[in-house]
Amino acid sequence: MQEFLNKFTLSIKNNLKGIILILIASIFTAVGQLFWKLSNGTNIMLLLIGFMCYGLGAVLMILAFRYGSLSVIHPMLSFGYIIAIFLGTAVLNEQITPLKLIAIAIIMIGVVLIGGGDV
Repeated sequence: MQEFLNKFTLSIKNNLKGIILILIASIFTAVGQLFWKLSNGTNIMLLLIGFMCYGLGAVLMILAFRYGSLSVIHPMLSFGYIIAIFLGTAVLNEQITPLKLIAIAIIMIGVVLIGGGDV
């Protein structure tokens, strides 16, 4: 167990800049998609804001891949699903069901296990 924790810690240290960038990118892409939803396909201003947020997220993804291992950074994009669930709840009054909570836990466990396997 101690060996796993040492490898995990080393993996996080080696990929920290990429991890931070990919988490910020996930936020921007989820917010961009929220603006697309809010635009309802008719409000051009919200649609454009959504494209700008999503585009910024894409640029940050490209930068993140420069500063971390693909096998660690790419799975972290799945945090966008978690962010989207919370945005849907906060902005669109969607419900977080027990099944969604289980899914969030599975995503987080998977990302942690994959992210720790870089070294």
